[in-house]
Amino acid sequence: MTVLEWAMLLALAAVWGGSFFFNDIAVRELPVFTVVVSRVTLAAVILLTIMRLRGQRLPRGRRVWAAFFGMGLLNNAIPFSLIVWGQQHIASGAASILNASTPLFTVLLAHLLTRDERMTPGKVVGVLIGFAGVAVMIGLDALHGPGAGVAAQFLCLAGAISYAVAGLYGRRFRAMGIGPMATATGQVVASSVIMLPLAMVVDRPWTLPPPGPAAIGALIGVAAISTAIAYMLYFRILATAGATNLLLVTFLIPVSAILLGTLLLEEPLLPRQVAGMALIGAGLAAIDGRLWKAATPQKGTLE
Repeated sequence: MTVLEWAMLLALAAVWGGSFFFNDIAVRELPVFTVVVSRVTLAAVILLTIMRLRGQRLPRGRRVWAAFFGMGLLNNAIPFSLIVWGQQHIASGAASILNASTPLFTVLLAHLLTRDERMTPGKVVGVLIGFAGVAVMIGLDALHGPGAGVAAQFLCLAGAISYAVAGLYGRRFRAMGIGPMATATGQVVASSVIMLPLAMVVDRPWTLPPPGPAAIGALIGVAAISTAIAYMLYFRILATAGATNLLLVTFLIPVSAILLGTLLLEEPLLPRQVAGMALIGAGLAAIDGRLWKAATPQKGTLE
């Protein structure tokens, strides 16, 4: 990758890691669905404004919008809600580490559901190591019954599975000829439509006390920085550097999330979380394969 692509990758890791920080602050004052609908609606307004300034429009057609709603459900509405629910009971750093398991589920589901992304021995080893890291993260508490902390961790894992399904589902947009900016905008518009009635019925936000400056700032941050800007960076890197290079962001997101959580929220970082993150990182490295290739002499290099 070029220097610019590396810079964008690091920026994407920082802004996505920040979403766990912003969620942690917002959920202290606001219920889950209100946090999620605020995030996607504000992000939709920002992205629609950017498209308008660029002279771009969202595509029309029932088939296109059915795809947008499917992506909005799988990539935003479901995982955002599950992760925010989980963050009511676990630290933002722990949630980000569990979210880093998304590529493990992606590799497994791609093998089962597609014909062109089959498992290789390296990927099998990587998945096994990664899931061992997830087990270490959750710890022995899971054997003692489904307490709030354990349930919260499984909610975050369910969010990671939803992201993995969304990654496979999203491959159709390229085949449909829909550009990255339109895909990013269309999915957050669709997820706003999905989440708004749900928040109105369940949370009844008009009955809630007004949120304080910290919660309002967190909502603006998670919408503008961790959603609108993040998706613009994501699809730009995907277009120029490819999906394999984009996978590297998964290694980096927990780093920024943990730094923000420990430095600004004073969250503890447990030894098992460090061990789990190390194993998940090792599993992702095995799946990616570049470190192994770099360490293995290629034919002709020893002549």
